[in-house]
Amino acid sequence: MGWKELKQKKWFRLMTNTYVLVLTLFVIWMAFFDTNSLLIHLELRREIKKLEQQKEFLQSEIQKDKKILDQLSSEEALEKFAREEYYMKKDNEEIFLIEYEDSIKKKKDNKKN
Repeated sequence: MGWKELKQKKWFRLMTNTYVLVLTLFVIWMAFFDTNSLLIHLELRREIKKLEQQKEFLQSEIQKDKKILDQLSSEEALEKFAREEYYMKKDNEEIFLIEYEDSIKKKKDNKKN
Protein backbone atom coordinates (compact mmCIF):
# COMPACT_ATOMS: atom_id res chain seq x y z
CA MET A 1 0.00 0.00 0.00
CA GLY A 2 1.59 3.23 -1.14
CA TRP A 3 1.32 6.81 0.02
CA LYS A 4 -1.19 7.74 -2.67
CA GLU A 5 -3.45 4.82 -1.83
CA LEU A 6 -3.29 5.69 1.86
CA LYS A 7 -4.28 9.31 1.10
CA GLN A 8 -7.36 8.06 -0.74
CA LYS A 9 -8.73 6.19 2.29
CA LYS A 10 -11.64 7.97 3.96
CA TRP A 11 -10.49 7.32 7.55
CA PHE A 12 -7.00 8.67 6.75
CA ARG A 13 -8.42 11.90 5.33
CA LEU A 14 -10.63 12.27 8.38
CA MET A 15 -7.78 11.63 10.84
CA THR A 16 -5.40 14.05 9.10
CA ASN A 17 -7.96 16.83 9.09
CA THR A 18 -6.53 19.81 11.02
CA TYR A 19 -9.63 20.26 13.15
CA VAL A 20 -9.72 16.61 14.14
CA LEU A 21 -6.03 16.66 15.07
CA VAL A 22 -6.39 19.82 17.15
CA LEU A 23 -9.52 18.52 18.86
CA THR A 24 -7.81 15.20 19.63
CA LEU A 25 -4.77 16.93 21.12
CA PHE A 26 -7.04 19.22 23.13
CA VAL A 27 -9.03 16.33 24.58
CA ILE A 28 -5.89 14.40 25.48
CA TRP A 29 -4.36 17.49 27.08
CA MET A 30 -7.49 18.23 29.13
CA ALA A 31 -7.96 14.62 30.19
CA PHE A 32 -4.42 13.90 31.38
CA PHE A 33 -2.00 16.85 31.47
CA ASP A 34 -3.90 19.98 32.49
CA THR A 35 -3.98 21.18 36.11
CA ASN A 36 -7.75 20.62 36.04
CA SER A 37 -7.51 17.26 34.33
CA LEU A 38 -10.08 14.52 34.45
CA LEU A 39 -7.83 12.38 36.63
CA ILE A 40 -7.52 15.12 39.24
CA HIS A 41 -11.29 15.63 39.22
CA LEU A 42 -11.84 11.91 39.84
CA GLU A 43 -9.34 11.92 42.70
CA LEU A 44 -10.96 14.99 44.24
CA ARG A 45 -14.42 13.43 43.92
CA ARG A 46 -13.19 10.33 45.81
CA GLU A 47 -11.74 12.57 48.51
CA ILE A 48 -15.03 14.47 48.81
CA LYS A 49 -16.98 11.21 49.24
CA LYS A 50 -14.56 10.04 51.89
CA LEU A 51 -14.84 13.33 53.77
CA GLU A 52 -18.64 13.26 53.56
CA GLN A 53 -18.68 9.79 55.09
CA GLN A 54 -16.38 10.98 57.84
CA LYS A 55 -18.64 13.98 58.41
CA GLU A 56 -21.70 11.73 58.76
CA PHE A 57 -19.86 9.49 61.21
CA LEU A 58 -18.72 12.44 63.31
CA GLN A 59 -22.21 13.94 63.32
CA SER A 60 -23.62 10.66 64.61
CA GLU A 61 -20.95 10.65 67.33
CA ILE A 62 -21.92 14.20 68.26
CA GLN A 63 -25.54 13.09 68.59
CA LYS A 64 -24.51 10.20 70.83
CA ASP A 65 -22.43 12.53 73.01
CA LYS A 66 -25.32 15.00 73.27
CA LYS A 67 -27.58 12.20 74.49
CA ILE A 68 -25.01 11.21 77.10
CA LEU A 69 -24.67 14.83 78.23
CA ASP A 70 -28.44 15.12 78.55
CA GLN A 71 -28.49 11.95 80.64
CA LEU A 72 -25.68 13.26 82.85
CA SER A 73 -27.48 16.47 83.67
CA SER A 74 -28.68 15.11 87.00
CA GLU A 75 -26.27 14.51 89.87
CA GLU A 76 -27.35 10.90 90.34
CA ALA A 77 -26.66 10.02 86.72
CA LEU A 78 -23.32 11.82 86.84
CA GLU A 79 -22.33 9.91 89.97
CA LYS A 80 -23.36 6.60 88.40
CA PHE A 81 -21.34 7.36 85.27
CA ALA A 82 -18.25 8.31 87.31
CA ARG A 83 -18.50 5.11 89.34
CA GLU A 84 -18.97 2.83 86.31
CA GLU A 85 -16.53 4.38 83.88
CA TYR A 86 -13.78 5.80 86.09
CA TYR A 87 -14.17 3.62 89.21
CA MET A 88 -14.54 6.68 91.42
CA LYS A 89 -15.77 6.30 94.97
CA LYS A 90 -16.72 8.25 98.01
CA ASP A 91 -14.24 8.59 100.86
CA ASN A 92 -15.92 6.00 103.08
CA GLU A 93 -16.49 3.34 100.40
CA GLU A 94 -14.54 0.40 99.04
CA ILE A 95 -14.70 -0.83 95.45
CA PHE A 96 -14.57 -4.49 94.48
CA LEU A 97 -13.94 -5.35 90.84
CA ILE A 98 -15.35 -8.71 89.82
CA GLU A 99 -13.75 -10.41 86.84
CA TYR A 100 -15.08 -13.53 85.22
CA GLU A 101 -12.83 -16.41 84.21
CA ASP A 102 -13.24 -15.87 80.50
CA SER A 103 -12.16 -12.21 80.78
CA ILE A 104 -9.06 -13.22 82.77
CA LYS A 105 -8.11 -15.79 80.09
CA LYS A 106 -8.44 -13.15 77.37
CA LYS A 107 -6.14 -10.80 79.28
CA LYS A 108 -3.50 -13.52 79.69
CA ASP A 109 -3.75 -14.41 75.99
CA ASN A 110 -3.29 -10.77 75.00
CA LYS A 111 -0.21 -10.47 77.23
CA LYS A 112 1.36 -13.55 75.61
CA ASN A 113 0.92 -12.13 72.10
